[in-house]
Amino acid sequence: MLSAAQELSNVFRLMDDVVFYDGYATLVNEPTPEGIYRLRNDLIVTKISDDVLNAIGNTLELKVVLTALCDNYDRIGSVNLALVPAGSETYAHDEVDRIEIGRFITPFMNKNVQPDTVPYIFNISNVAQLLKETSITDTYDFWIELEVFGVPYAAHTQVAGCSGRSDVFMGTVEFWTNEPSGVQSDNVLLPLAFRSNFNNYQADATDVIGQTIKTISFELDEPLTDAALLLVTSNHGANQGGEEYNRRQHYVYFDDELVLQYRPGRQTCEPFRVYNTQPNGIYGWNPMSNSQWQSFSNWCPGDVIDTRFISLGALDAGNHVFQISVPTSVFPAAEGNIPVSLYLHGRTNGNVLSSNELSEPLIDFIIYPNPASEYLRIQTDNNVQFCNVIDVYGKQIMRTKEQQELNISELPAGVYFLEIKLSDTEYPLKKKFIKQ
Repeated sequence: MLSAAQELSNVFRLMDDVVFYDGYATLVNEPTPEGIYRLRNDLIVTKISDDVLNAIGNTLELKVVLTALCDNYDRIGSVNLALVPAGSETYAHDEVDRIEIGRFITPFMNKNVQPDTVPYIFNISNVAQLLKETSITDTYDFWIELEVFGVPYAAHTQVAGCSGRSDVFMGTVEFWTNEPSGVQSDNVLLPLAFRSNFNNYQADATDVIGQTIKTISFELDEPLTDAALLLVTSNHGANQGGEEYNRRQHYVYFDDELVLQYRPGRQTCEPFRVYNTQPNGIYGWNPMSNSQWQSFSNWCPGDVIDTRFISLGALDAGNHVFQISVPTSVFPAAEGNIPVSLYLHGRTNGNVLSSNELSEPLIDFIIYPNPASEYLRIQTDNNVQFCNVIDVYGKQIMRTKEQQELNISELPAGVYFLEIKLSDTEYPLKKKFIKQ
């Protein structure tokens, strides 16, 4: 029986070290590789070819690797799936629907210090089903958007070699999948919000000025036998007294029923310190305890932002209401935002959408340091049953049981995957690491 990593042996590179420029500047007229287009300095797009679509299986991972250039501050980045009228050579950004399939935070990186790259990995197996859905592909082409907003001004004086430069990051995007699967004909996709403003001081960002509450209503044309919402939020801005450094309880309601309560953030941001090679005010000079991190940080520079899977089950045709609330949020001086992305993925034939198929797992783990030279450590709230270390060719080269620290000192330098089975997961989970 193949492991999960061995199954994901088909790799498709959609973008390779594409360059992003100052997000505030006019569009940079630098050439891009054939088939890749710069719609804005912070937005680079490419059509997913028929060859790639035909080769996608029922399991799909999205890999993003950012390389530091001349932005040494943390920013929000994302990968989006755009639905573009079939046959279009390119498109205007504001004229098409899209869903956000992966959000991440760039670290405080100095391009002169190693590591100068950071990897981000997303399980997007539900997207594999949408990419095969004939009711969509008959009308639309799928385009991948890599969006990375960067600003070089601080780096002009803080990073050697960046004076006067406007390039901020390079980005690579890959799909990893298993053996090809057939077409689908029972999926329903309904984009509901894309980076929608969410705060308590803008009329279009809240239902009631002074409260952080947002309602999104939609109508289903047909009943669904099973449905799920995919939700992405990340609190940013408003300085230390506001949302950027405070972990607030978020409440999600669907048709007036509470369906999810969560507080964003990790147990600790220490595993991501290795990518933050530029001194900054978030990580400080010394490691912090878990309790310190949990008291103020709702996200970690260098980490992904979770896509939250909300199972709804069967839904009737007609009107439905989504609502999100952060009742204790604070936006000093009317600054800051909690951008919300949301879409509904449903089915019409009785098949069940499970959390194993959809986006980031509800149970997670952290590996650190990454890159590592001698020991790789695992942080999780669950018991570790076993770990496999797998190389990029899918070969298992190490296996341990019930350990949360692995001696990798004898491994050759390179890229590997840690496949881990936890006590509360049905299937193994996997993350990429670098052996120095």
